[in-house]
Amino acid sequence: MTKTGLVWFRNDLRIHDQISLVKAAKENDFVMAIYCFDPRHFEKDRFGFVKTEKYRAQFLIESVESLQVALNDLNISLFIHVGKPENLIPEFIKLHKITSVYLQKEWTSEEVEVFENVKSNVETEINFIESYDQFLYHPADIPYEIEKIPQVFTGFRKKCEKYANIRPIETVAKMVATNRVAHLTKVPTLKVLGLTEFEQDARTAFPFNGGEKASLQRLKNYTWETKKLSYYKQTRNGLVGKDYSSKFSAWLANGSLSPRMIYHEIQKYESEIVKNQSTYWMIFELIWRDFFKYISLKHENNIFKLEGILHKTYDWNRDQKLIQQWIDGETAEPFVNANMLELKHTGWMSNRGRQNVASYFAKTLQLDWRIGAAYFESLLLDYDVHSNYGNWLYVAGVGNDPRNRTFNVKLQAERYDANKKFQNLWLQTSLF
Repeated sequence: MTKTGLVWFRNDLRIHDQISLVKAAKENDFVMAIYCFDPRHFEKDRFGFVKTEKYRAQFLIESVESLQVALNDLNISLFIHVGKPENLIPEFIKLHKITSVYLQKEWTSEEVEVFENVKSNVETEINFIESYDQFLYHPADIPYEIEKIPQVFTGFRKKCEKYANIRPIETVAKMVATNRVAHLTKVPTLKVLGLTEFEQDARTAFPFNGGEKASLQRLKNYTWETKKLSYYKQTRNGLVGKDYSSKFSAWLANGSLSPRMIYHEIQKYESEIVKNQSTYWMIFELIWRDFFKYISLKHENNIFKLEGILHKTYDWNRDQKLIQQWIDGETAEPFVNANMLELKHTGWMSNRGRQNVASYFAKTLQLDWRIGAAYFESLLLDYDVHSNYGNWLYVAGVGNDPRNRTFNVKLQAERYDANKKFQNLWLQTSLF
């Protein structure tokens, strides 16, 4: 019997270090691939924000387009459709006589529900093979059971660094030419998805395209070509320009870039160029990313609840005027305003900016932090469900910060934007 495998791509839009793809190629005579632009991702959420706004949607379009080209070079066809996976995939399985479906394992509620609906709509008995493929440290390799993941990052980091290994990169071999199935599917436009087309703002700190090819070029540029990696720890709190930080997060978020790829590239860089605090700090940040994923694995839907993973009750409010002022960059704090305008016009905001505007929203204005998190989900190019909600829980005092701090925005502005270069860039009305 001929075995035909289907790789269902979601947030793993690459061919390097792609476990589902590797497994499918090894275990099947023919391999096909599918990506569904789920219309629910482009509708309004309960707070009135479009779930995936134009910036991230465009980045996603570019990422899927890049993936289709890369897969084509491996003689694997990527079928691209606009529609609900639970409607499209069962029909695809039936039409092409698929025997196994390979996909990245997700555990947050919306993704799990879609997957369960797909399975329940499949008429024949087939194999669904899920793989954890978005971690630096694979869940099977960490020195913890999921329910015993510590609440504080430092303990998690130190134990993982000491006892866990990071897996090597796996590559997929090119399939025989007869594997390719002809198709006419292509990526939709923003207009097809119901979104507005736009021109990139010249001030953006993220002037990059989506997709694996662009991600690997950025990795090469940030490390080997410019050697900016050597200075990452000193520059990472910057606010202006594309090189104060790696900007890897957007490609990591939709899986165009593997965290293990970054790690192994850093290891090579350390052996050939320099090993210092900056090279370590990049790995440190990848471990933070893992930590939030493990926190969501452990606490499940509690990461989306108002009282968070600490089950703490605060007197939150939903003052629409205050929320809108925050969104529009019209608060009493110029530093908050500059960061919010950057987000509004580019889909990007620095890590330093995010901490300040989130703390101001949740702690100073005492607004329902979930609304701020939903707005970030809508606008951020590098939205990742685990990091986004993990960070919002953290700053709101219902997550993993044992100190429960409130940022002093004025002092932060004086420290990180003393010459007001960033604030002037975004607050000069003549630019609008």
